[in-house]
Amino acid sequence: MTRIIQTFAEISGDYDAAFVDLWGCMHNGLHAFPAAVAAMQAFRQRGGTVVLVTNAPRPRGPVEAQIAKLGIPTDAWDAIATSGDSARAAMFEGMVGHKVWFIGEDHDQSFFSPLHLLENPVEITQVPLDEAEGIVCCGPFDPFADPGLYRADFEKAQARGLKLLCANPDIVVDRGEAREWCAGALAQLYSEIGGESLYFGKPHPPIYDLARRRLARTGRVGETPRIICIGDGIRTDILGAATEGLDSIFITGGLAVEETRTTDQPDADALAAYLAVERQEPTYAIGYLR
Repeated sequence: MTRIIQTFAEISGDYDAAFVDLWGCMHNGLHAFPAAVAAMQAFRQRGGTVVLVTNAPRPRGPVEAQIAKLGIPTDAWDAIATSGDSARAAMFEGMVGHKVWFIGEDHDQSFFSPLHLLENPVEITQVPLDEAEGIVCCGPFDPFADPGLYRADFEKAQARGLKLLCANPDIVVDRGEAREWCAGALAQLYSEIGGESLYFGKPHPPIYDLARRRLARTGRVGETPRIICIGDGIRTDILGAATEGLDSIFITGGLAVEETRTTDQPDADALAAYLAVERQEPTYAIGYLR
């Protein structure tokens, strides 16, 4: 049964490392959450290690720059693992061909930055859909537009057997009070019409493999660290933790704030009903990371 806690410090002594979601936990797309930052700083001061594990469809460099602007200082984390990095490795290994149709905003072009970790990365060229061998999706061209607008193009792509590489499995994200569509919504649509979507972020294994490698490189943990996952996505953060056999803290004041009737803390009955519908049982729950 999920236990509602008041602060991360109540249980943090049981863990050596935390895999922490960014959007909805550490920031809202506009600014950092001071209490969450303080909680991670305190965890690190006690010897814990923080890996920021995010479904951002970009390399870790641009993500690091972004969170610094939002007010998350470097003493609140040790490493960053992004869905973008996991997906980029697959792209440069040729998983969706050499010529790709790109779906995303201008700031997502960093996805195509050279990846020097691979010995022989394939050359990737962005082309129109009718010339493409595969699709790379970092998110909609317009995050506020109905994903159904892509149906006609996706039907053409599916008929040609193109694979869609999804750089961000999230369906939606809240930027302040505004809800935006993410790449996961498009990948879901493509799968629904019979296309093949490839995922690399939470809740899928590649990003957890990357997070563990980044955790090991910090040199702050032993061979079998006790890890807890923290996030507000029931079908990404919490499902992913369960699949990996890891404990989790569900941040109810994020994407599920209405369903869990969260003010400062979730309503216990609403939380139980929501978890029953989602068929998930996080180890802990808290209104906001603190």
